[in-house]
Amino acid sequence: MKTKAYFNWSSGKDSALALYRALNRFDIKALLTVIDSTNNRIPMHGTNLDLLKAQSQSIGIPLVTCDINTEYSEDKYKISLQEIIDKFKSQEISTALFGDIHLLELKIGREEKCRQAGLKTDFPLWNNSPQELLHEFIDSGFKAIITCVDGSVLDKTFVGRMIDYDFINDLPDGVDICGENGEYHSFVFDGPIFKEPVPCHLGPVSYKEYPCQDLKQNTGFWYIDIYNAP
Repeated sequence: MKTKAYFNWSSGKDSALALYRALNRFDIKALLTVIDSTNNRIPMHGTNLDLLKAQSQSIGIPLVTCDINTEYSEDKYKISLQEIIDKFKSQEISTALFGDIHLLELKIGREEKCRQAGLKTDFPLWNNSPQELLHEFIDSGFKAIITCVDGSVLDKTFVGRMIDYDFINDLPDGVDICGENGEYHSFVFDGPIFKEPVPCHLGPVSYKEYPCQDLKQNTGFWYIDIYNAP
């Protein structure tokens, strides 16, 4: 019998490939996504809730959202998340799955938080070659659109592009091929985990800045809006 788990779902390529691998080993009962309740979008990725629901429906795994907003304290966020985890545990869900690749500090933090919550963890992509992972993603038939790029490393022409070998070849030197350092984010709309493609079309491009305390300056990101096509 497969272990019951939930997947921390971002809507992007790493989540999709990790979920694809994990389905062979786990009975995945839910996709858990953090949503900014002020705009009904995934923070940083920019993917809207309608698209997220369409993904969940096509994948065939229920979506569970943890709603947050800028007024939430860290403690309030932890309480909201713990309530969701407690519900999972009441359904005998014992493992949290993540799509991280090689950021060790982030992995350690996730493991510690899950340990405190009484959960095991699994990272299906962990310590794999980023280049091999992205090639596997493309060769497996996944299709994804770049939704957001860090303007300090990639220009606005990258948003709205498909993840394919041309995209890989056009990435500048020094950019993590999987965007693991936040260079870019994506939305997956088709592939082997989907019953059918998620209908979507591209909207306008916009630029947003976020305060960056480490750099003592704002960090700018280019976004493209993606809509669930009728």
